[in-house]
Amino acid sequence: MEYLQIFRKRIIPDQCILLKDDIIVSRTDTHIITKWKTLNPKLSFTHGCSCYFLNDGVKVSKFYREDGSLLYWYCDIVDYSINNENNTLTVTDLLADVIIYPDGRVNVVDLDELADALESKLITNEQLCLCLRRLNSLLNIIYRDKFDKMAAFLDKLML
Repeated sequence: MEYLQIFRKRIIPDQCILLKDDIIVSRTDTHIITKWKTLNPKLSFTHGCSCYFLNDGVKVSKFYREDGSLLYWYCDIVDYSINNENNTLTVTDLLADVIIYPDGRVNVVDLDELADALESKLITNEQLCLCLRRLNSLLNIIYRDKFDKMAAFLDKLML
C-alpha cells in the first residue's frame, strides 16, 4: 500500500495539520481506516480510530478512554480533496458534528459555528448546502437504525 498523507483542515480555527502519527489500517476506493492517539492530551479520551467514508462526506470516529472503554462515536461532516500526484488526502471539517453515546443518545453539535462561518464568509453557500445535505443523510442513517453498518468498519478493529 502506497503511503498516504492525511491532512485535517479546519475552518474555525483556520488550520491545516498533517496527521503524521495516524496509522492507516486499511484503504480502499470508498474508505480509509486509521487508528490514532490524541494530538493534544485530553482527560476524557486518549486514543481512537476513524473511518473516512469517501463517498459520503463523513468521518466516523470511536473515542476511547485511557482504560479502553468507549466514550462515544464522533461523526464529522467533511469534504475530501485527494491529490493523487502528491498522494495526499485533505479532509476539510465542515463544522457540523454528530455524537452518538453508548446508551444511544444522539447529539448534533456545532451548528452555531456553521452559522458563524457563513456569516463571516469563511464558507461558501455551496459548502453550507453540502454540509447540511450530508448531515441530513447521516441523521437519516442513525434514526433508521442503520448506523451499525458504518460502525462495523471500526467495530472489528483491535486497538
